[in-house]
Amino acid sequence: MQVRRLNIAICDDEKVIREQINKLIGKGKHGIYAELYETGDELIAAGKQFDIVFLDIQMEGMDGIETARILKEGNEETILIFITGIREYVFEAFDVAAFHYLLKPIEETKFHEVFHRAKRELERRKKQKKQREEPVFIKTRNRSFTLEKDSILYIESRAKKVGIHTMEKTIEVYASMNELEKQLGSGFYRSHRGYLVNMAYVAEYDSESITLSNGEYVYLAKEKYGGFVKTYMQYLRNEVGVDG
Repeated sequence: MQVRRLNIAICDDEKVIREQINKLIGKGKHGIYAELYETGDELIAAGKQFDIVFLDIQMEGMDGIETARILKEGNEETILIFITGIREYVFEAFDVAAFHYLLKPIEETKFHEVFHRAKRELERRKKQKKQREEPVFIKTRNRSFTLEKDSILYIESRAKKVGIHTMEKTIEVYASMNELEKQLGSGFYRSHRGYLVNMAYVAEYDSESITLSNGEYVYLAKEKYGGFVKTYMQYLRNEVGVDG
């Protein structure tokens, strides 16, 4: 069986730390390869996408936090593991959705624990992305068609019909909300008997409505509020990959 190559970047201004991590990941073994950088500027200038990045927080020039923000813009799936000698800097790391952190001096046991969890999280994110991008087959009373889940903002009940609101258009078909809720599965929430919302586009919410990233809003039934908050928080944890 062919092993998928795992691309890793190690960015730290201390040579001894770069070499230690490179040794600990088992360079070249099991399809794992690392590139070493001394500064955040060098890492960004390389213009490459990595699966996992070990990133020092304190560096000359561009610090680790700013470097992380730029990396995330290029590839949201990248797993960020921060390295720091000062525990207080850890809180800054989570502002850029860091997966975990390692304190200097790096303990071998702790490193392997975090690295193993990072690899599992990477596979989960890639699988989740694939599921989102795969077209969903929608079968209604009057037609059948495929749509990418990511293209659907929300679905609105219109008497015997429903309106499927996408980024480009609204598709009107004869169908029930219950049928579509089952077909779309996780990632969508029935916020009201007449609305099914894609949680990927939730921008903000209150006890009566959910505002989407394009400015539109859908109703949130009062009795659904508690369930929505709980489900949405779980969705965010899964998307960001917060390690508990």
